[in-house]
This record gives sequence, structure tokens and C-alpha cells, in this order.
Amino acid sequence: MAERYDCHYCKESLYGKKYVLREENPYCVKCYESLYSNTCEECKKPIGCNSRDLSHKDRHWHEDCFHCFKCSRSLVDKPFSTKDEQLLCTECYSNEYSSKCYECKKTIMPGSRKMEHKGNSWHETCFTCQRCQQPIGTKSFIPKDNNNYCVPCYEKQFAMQCVHCKKPITTGGVTYREQPWHKECFLCTGCKQQLSGQRFTSRDDFAYCLNCFCNLYAKKCASCTTPISGLGGSKYISFEERQWHNDCFNCKKCSVSLVGRGFLTERDDILCPECGKDI
Repeated sequence: MAERYDCHYCKESLYGKKYVLREENPYCVKCYESLYSNTCEECKKPIGCNSRDLSHKDRHWHEDCFHCFKCSRSLVDKPFSTKDEQLLCTECYSNEYSSKCYECKKTIMPGSRKMEHKGNSWHETCFTCQRCQQPIGTKSFIPKDNNNYCVPCYEKQFAMQCVHCKKPITTGGVTYREQPWHKECFLCTGCKQQLSGQRFTSRDDFAYCLNCFCNLYAKKCASCTTPISGLGGSKYISFEERQWHNDCFNCKKCSVSLVGRGFLTERDDILCPECGKDI
């Protein structure tokens, strides 16, 4: 007597019937489809053994149900995209969701390279320098008046030239006497330190830091002999071609401040009236 060959699940004989092997166990078609068939995302019916099962990200469709949500064209063996779990052919997706090129106004197709800047998009071949018309690609560029320029073209057309080195100033810079300078070129005439960001003054059209200016040109205090800058509103006393810091204008004997008061002189010294009454 021949050995029985039954469905692994319902135990009915499989002789003369179609069956499916799964993990080396035979199943009748009905049991297999009931136990293991995937449900179609479109029609919600099982995808039987005699149907082609098309899958994408753990979702399944009958071959006839695998079509574009918008135009209903079949997507079998064709490129497609998804939006909110809906299948879309490339054309419908592009028309509905793809960016439009800022230059040519045409759709930037999915998968093609695009350039983006401040919320606008371009085809790679449309993102060009306004002056030389060459694609900018991944090179540095400078936007101006809704146009984009490669750095060399921007420098030729717009950038000011530094008075000192004659090279273009592309970022930052300093304006002194209505002339442009690179920050690194705007230096103290005396010590050659950068003046950008610090207080400075000038003499004969030459710029100086305060230290150099004071050391070179400021008068010296008759009392402490250090320079009197007179800059930034600082006050000083002047008498007979001599100058004093306000804090230094004191009686030689009793050290009382003589600012705003009468005083007497004895040779190079200044005295309050009280100390000078015996002169």
C-alpha cells in the first residue's frame, strides 16, 4: 500500500492536487493561501499562489493592482515614487511634488541632481554664474540682486580693491577716509598692529594706534612726564606752554588739586595760594 501524502495543515490527501512546499512541508493551495498569502494593499484580497506578488517596504500588491494612484497606469517593472504611502509614477510625482527649477521653471525630476540655496532649487546645469554662464556646481559663489556669481567673476565685477594691497575685498573690510582696506591691511603706521576693532587716530593722513600717537606726538605732562593724549574727551590743563593731566595739576607742597582754583608758580612748580603766600 502506497504511503499517504497529505496536506500538513488540513491532512487531506494531496494526490492528484496542486500543492505548495513551505519549509519542506506540503500544503494544499487553500491552506497555504489561508495561512501564508499576503494581503493586497489595493484590493485587500489575498495574493494567491497563481498571482504575482509585488512588494515594496513590507507592503504587497497583486500585479494588476500595482498602479499609479493618480493616473492608474501600471507600475510593474517601471520606476515609481511614494508619497503618504501612495504609489505614484515618476511623471505624476514630479508634477505634484518635485521642485521647479528657479531658472528654467521646469520640473527637477526625482533622482536628478539639484542645487538649493535660500529655498530655491535649480537643475545642476541651470545653476550658473550670471557673468561667465559656467555651472557653479559645488564651487563657492556669491549671491547679488537675485543672481549668483562665481567668486572670480564677482571680484572682477563688484568687489572693491584694497587701497594698500590692490586686491579685491570680498568680505568685511574697513573704510577709512572713504577708501576701502582689508582688515589685515589697515595697520598702525608706527607699530604695524591691526587697527580694526580698536580706537585709533591720524596725523598727516596716516593712521596710528593711541599708544604710538601719544608716544610720537602727544605733549608730556609737566608733572608725571607721560603723554597727554587729549583723546576721547579726557581733560588736561595748559599754562605757559606747559600741560598737566587733570589728576596731576596739584600743589607741589600740599598736593591739593588746583583744577578750577587760583594758583602761583615758583620756577617750574605750581603752588596753592596758601603754600605760595611765603614766596
